[in-house]
Amino acid sequence: MALKKFFSGAKRGSRAAEPLSHRQSPLLASRTPAWRSQFLVVAVGLGLAGLLGRALYVQVIGKQFFQKQGEARFSHKMELPASRGRIVDRSGKVLASSVAVPSFWTIPSELEATPEQRLALAKALGLSPQALAQKLDPASRFVWLLRQADEASAARIQALGLKGVYQDREYRRHYPEGEASAHVVGFTNVEERGQEGIELAFQKDLQGRDGSRWVTRDRLGRVIDDVAQARSEAMPAVNGHDIDLSIDSQTQYFAYQAIRDAVAANQAKAGSVVVLDARSGEILALANFPSYQPDQRKHLSGEQLRNRALTDVFEPGSTMKPFIAAQALESGRVTPDTIIQTAPGRITIGGATISDAHPGDALTVSQVIQKSSNVGTVKMAMQMPASEMHQLYSSLGLGQRPQISFPGAVTGSLRPYKKWRPIEQATMSYGYGLSASLLQLAHAYTVFAHDGELLPLSMTKRAAGEAVTGQRVFSAKTAQQLRQMLQSVTAAGGTSPQAQVAGYSVGGKSGTAYKQEGRGYVRNKYRAWFVGLAPIDKPRIIVAVMVDEPTQQFHDGGKVAGPVFSRVVSKSLQLMGVPSDPTLRPQILPPQQMAAAAYQAL
Repeated sequence: MALKKFFSGAKRGSRAAEPLSHRQSPLLASRTPAWRSQFLVVAVGLGLAGLLGRALYVQVIGKQFFQKQGEARFSHKMELPASRGRIVDRSGKVLASSVAVPSFWTIPSELEATPEQRLALAKALGLSPQALAQKLDPASRFVWLLRQADEASAARIQALGLKGVYQDREYRRHYPEGEASAHVVGFTNVEERGQEGIELAFQKDLQGRDGSRWVTRDRLGRVIDDVAQARSEAMPAVNGHDIDLSIDSQTQYFAYQAIRDAVAANQAKAGSVVVLDARSGEILALANFPSYQPDQRKHLSGEQLRNRALTDVFEPGSTMKPFIAAQALESGRVTPDTIIQTAPGRITIGGATISDAHPGDALTVSQVIQKSSNVGTVKMAMQMPASEMHQLYSSLGLGQRPQISFPGAVTGSLRPYKKWRPIEQATMSYGYGLSASLLQLAHAYTVFAHDGELLPLSMTKRAAGEAVTGQRVFSAKTAQQLRQMLQSVTAAGGTSPQAQVAGYSVGGKSGTAYKQEGRGYVRNKYRAWFVGLAPIDKPRIIVAVMVDEPTQQFHDGGKVAGPVFSRVVSKSLQLMGVPSDPTLRPQILPPQQMAAAAYQAL
């Protein structure tokens, strides 16, 4: 009974729960306005039209612009640096070359590093924490952390594994011969542009032309794709040309060693050596001390960088006497055996007295050169018009810039002859009152080595079999006569027996001059030099040596520069394969006689 009541109640509840018709709902019973549906249709239509218009603009009208904008976010023009040309010596030995090294950079806003890692990075870069903080300015979009890093620094930076530190490859110059050839090859800056020496002189030839290619990079700057083939703008790099120098690296090294040791032994300020090929005029060596390491230039001074053989000028002193004797012979005024009265060892011109260091009696022209007599030289010079003497010095290249492909070569000084007073003409005959560099002096001596012709100089290797024509200054006979006189200078009784070379006949002339400071001379500061050639009959090389401010027992050219000449000549001729004469023996006087016969060729 109860169950029947339950079901009957459920039926009555079911009828009560039946949903109302939409017609009975007050909300649904109202009609939707027609304009609303029309608005929705129009809005959707306009939206579609806008999308279609935008698509048309992006895909057709503004296609190139949007492509460039898109590519700019993942495609980059990557520079392809050209490899700088090598500098090699006459046998092909490398004196300077470019090697690939890592360089590190960052975008400060992308660098993720803890304070401890920043401290470690600063230490790896060799910076203070404050300096690193300044470098990592958040406003900067690109910062070089370390360019051309060495192996140790690169390993330390890479070991940190910092996110936001990126690595690129650059080229750095490598100089295998180091300080021995530093003043020849010079060096480049961090951008591989020549700053000194051959690196500067041949910058255009060595540099080459950088290229470029288009690549795709990820957000870390890594190249993930190369799209260069599809780019007409891609340009291959053109490497620089190699420069073949006339320098012989072995001769250069031995010349550097010799002058370095001489500077140390004489406690001198500096020194230089020039070695020339007597047949071609090629420069085989050009060495200076002090020197420097071209790829390690921190804390360098001007004293180290200066190429003294080309930039330092000095009064050449007694090395000019052979030219006066040669001109007197050439003009027929004297012969090698002509007697010149030099007693009492002094001569007065215009109120000034010129003296010999060791007064003697009458001397032949040959003995004037052997004994380095100022009086004998002056007497020959004063027979010449000033214009003739000036023309002689000019024809030797004095007072003119050397015509070589090398920066920094100076002209020296040679005043116009119309301004010469008699005393000035007299002093110029033995090397005072004019100035020249060591290279100019070595160049002038090519007239004796090449039978009277002044050879053109060259820093680059001449082609095999290339004919070299010089400017004639003296006849071959005069040059041969002077070579015999120069040989007597290095023999017993001459001013420079220390310049002798075992197994080779040599000749030359020493010089010593007070250093000029301001308007006067300093009586305790000297420059000593020696210029000579070997072998004397058929010269193959010319060697010029200068030692600046020797402060030990000796200061004259024969004793200070002569031994350097001997050492360089011996090694150079051996390297050139010039056979020695075993019958030749040095004829250096015993110390007691040497002291008695010492000449200070001023």
